[in-house]
Amino acid sequence: MKFDTPAVRNPIDRLKVVGKATPRIDGPLKTTGQAPYAYEQHAAAPGALYGYIVGAAIAKGRIEAIDHIAASAAPGVLGVITAQNAGKLDVGAFYVARALAGPEVDHYHQAVAMVVAQTFEQARAAAGLVRVRYARVKGAFDLAVAKDTGQLLPAKPAQASGIGDFDGAFAGAPVTVDATYTTPDHAHAMMEPHATIASWSGDKLTLWTAIQLVGWGLRDIAKILGMPKENVRIVSPYIGGGFGGKGSILCDAVLAALAAKQLGRPVKVTLQRALMFNNTTHRAATIQRIRIGASKAGKITAIGHESWSGNLGERPESATAPTRILYAGANRMTRLRVAHLDLPEASAMRAPGEAPGMMALEIAMDELAEKLGLDPVALRILNDTQVDPESPQKPFSRRQLVECLQMGAQKFGWDQRSATPAMRRDGRWLVGMGMASAIRGAPVIKSAARVTLGKDGGVTVETDMTDIGTGSYTILAQTAAEMLGVALSQVVVRLGDSRFPEGAGSGGQFGATSSTAGVYAACVKLRAMVAQRLGFGEAEVEFADGRVRSGGNSRPLLDALAQGELQAEDAMEYGDLSKRYAQQTFAAHFVEVGVDVATGEIRIRRMLAVCAAGRIINPMAARSQIIGGMTMGAGAALMEELVVDRRAGFFVNHDLAGYEVPVHADIPHQEVIFLDEVDPTIGPLKAKGVGELGISGVPAAIANAVYNATGVRVRDYPITLDKLLDHLPKLA
Repeated sequence: MKFDTPAVRNPIDRLKVVGKATPRIDGPLKTTGQAPYAYEQHAAAPGALYGYIVGAAIAKGRIEAIDHIAASAAPGVLGVITAQNAGKLDVGAFYVARALAGPEVDHYHQAVAMVVAQTFEQARAAAGLVRVRYARVKGAFDLAVAKDTGQLLPAKPAQASGIGDFDGAFAGAPVTVDATYTTPDHAHAMMEPHATIASWSGDKLTLWTAIQLVGWGLRDIAKILGMPKENVRIVSPYIGGGFGGKGSILCDAVLAALAAKQLGRPVKVTLQRALMFNNTTHRAATIQRIRIGASKAGKITAIGHESWSGNLGERPESATAPTRILYAGANRMTRLRVAHLDLPEASAMRAPGEAPGMMALEIAMDELAEKLGLDPVALRILNDTQVDPESPQKPFSRRQLVECLQMGAQKFGWDQRSATPAMRRDGRWLVGMGMASAIRGAPVIKSAARVTLGKDGGVTVETDMTDIGTGSYTILAQTAAEMLGVALSQVVVRLGDSRFPEGAGSGGQFGATSSTAGVYAACVKLRAMVAQRLGFGEAEVEFADGRVRSGGNSRPLLDALAQGELQAEDAMEYGDLSKRYAQQTFAAHFVEVGVDVATGEIRIRRMLAVCAAGRIINPMAARSQIIGGMTMGAGAALMEELVVDRRAGFFVNHDLAGYEVPVHADIPHQEVIFLDEVDPTIGPLKAKGVGELGISGVPAAIANAVYNATGVRVRDYPITLDKLLDHLPKLA
């Protein structure tokens, strides 16, 4: 099915199931321990052996020798995988780091060996007996040094943009901001570790693995192992969080597959938590310079954003993305530069680009508002635009940022904010408010599904779309139930199996919109088959309450199944609407904090997000996504930082004890409001994704609230008490 014109009224618009707050249909399985995650697929692969990975003890250099004689002789050990017996391995198309070191070591904790044994305990004990001799060489581990010494990779055209005369306009602006902001490396820190069970049957490989995009996984494992992807099956029905860190194939899957092939038995591998932070991917640190020039009335006349990040490969953190599209301004400039660093690979993490970019941009807007003597909300409204600033001929499909800002200010009590910092006290607490705009793209990609109508009237939806804790099972069931006029309880959804039609996968905020559109397409085809069986032909047909109606005729849906079940498969493909319209989601975040005047301790008191993101398919799940993003934003603002040992080249705090993330006590009441909105340019459901909108802008809103409370402007995240203590107002 092709979607190339804006959607008109269709069966989804009845909103009998879609648009209703619906508990997760997979919730009972997860809360009772009946949802098998990758490492728990015991029945599918009985008698599996256990692999335990040994990570490199250096960040850059060569392996001179590996002595695994003692490990191989240890109780229960059946094999040791190293580069010497692994055969030729390629790298994937998404992640670029090699799954197995040898002879070169590319980064700390890169896998150098894997011990396979009868039990996990035996494999772990034997792994401690592996001895590796390295030749260490000097590496590059410091982004600031690489930036200052010009050790940068050649810039690519796509990494820069320019409109008008930025330099001239900025130099001539009566009010300017020119500031540098830094964000540290971040870890995904998902609950479920990376895990895989691999099993071979002849030349056919099955992987039960935790992966967000099954289609990418097929492509990449086939490329890495040098085999036809038709010979690979990936199964991933339940995933315990990903945030971009399980986008495709990583070393657990590769080494499990190699070991299972060599030993002729299924092998299961999970990354120990302390290995995950340096072995897998992360969000890159950034250094960002933002320059904004404005008229005395507050109109932006020049806006420039330069960002530097480092990576094992050549992919930059696209922090300038929000600056290119969020605010008006005739003269514009953005630049992305990337340095080669010998740290673990940096790649996608929730809202790549927007999340770190808005950590800087939205502080800069606050600083500009202060210089202008304008309210921060008013400044943003003044510089709103209804067209893409870089392509004025392209209007936004829907842009309700102003409405988000206005409603948020009213609901939050923004008029009670003191424009002068450090003026509000609550006992020993300095109290302040902050806010920020938010933007995140609303992309769609091809997605397919198969829908079967059984003889009992039950509906089965099959697609290799995944559910990483976001609620995919439920929204796909809601879509099918709405389209076929049946109760939600009559729909069974099966996900995450590469034998099913290829769905969008989870990532980039495109999963929900794209995968529901694929189910819609299959249901349109199935509706036509039902109508034909019932003799309704091409007439207008309504499916509701288990019946099919056309004109004055009404028949039970079950009548269409007298000759047997019906099955339809289709994919939703897209035309050029994304080129004709700027398709984005928007939000306004408001935060109140308290800062202890004696200790500098920061406590978030309340948070509000007002979001405009198309039709909300399941408000309950969508709210959960937004507050999850707000929570991650709180972590990015106040505590999360992968600390780099710049001598040895690794992330020091590589476990959940040292890498701090928010806990319940850190998070106060969170309120989420969704504006009433549909966007017919996106797809037949007129919906957009929300999974990454919730984090975008939140850290800056918190930073601005801390400044309003204390008068201390921190431009280097995270905002920890040591950055406040020497500058706090004197105790009364």
